[in-house]
Amino acid sequence: MLSRRSLVFAVVAASTAFAAPAFAVETRPFDADSFAAAQEAGRPILVAIHASWCPDCQKQKPILSELTAQPEFKDLIYFTVDFDNQQDAVKFFGAGRPSTLVAFIGKTETGRLVADTERSAIAALLAKTRPDNRG
Repeated sequence: MLSRRSLVFAVVAASTAFAAPAFAVETRPFDADSFAAAQEAGRPILVAIHASWCPDCQKQKPILSELTAQPEFKDLIYFTVDFDNQQDAVKFFGAGRPSTLVAFIGKTETGRLVADTERSAIAALLAKTRPDNRG
């Protein structure tokens, strides 16, 4: 005989077995060679310049995690730049502060946000990494 706890566990386990698969985009620390290779391949790219002490970065992080898990971003390459420890990359991207997000398709920058924590704005920026939404 099943206990109430066992029954609840079985129902939860069964319901999650049929859930849609998650498309978690891999977040990679920025390095110039990998970035150049992604650009050369014409890949969709997001660069997030962040700092652990930055409140806007902390607000962006869960929004980015949620949005990049959507199937339309399964091919996105998501690089993170540490604002405090990767100053060459910070200068390369012309970021004056952390919480800068830069979108690319290959070698073309398609959009940029600075200190924006609105889900709709971040979603619109991510959409600009898709060739059919360039602009």
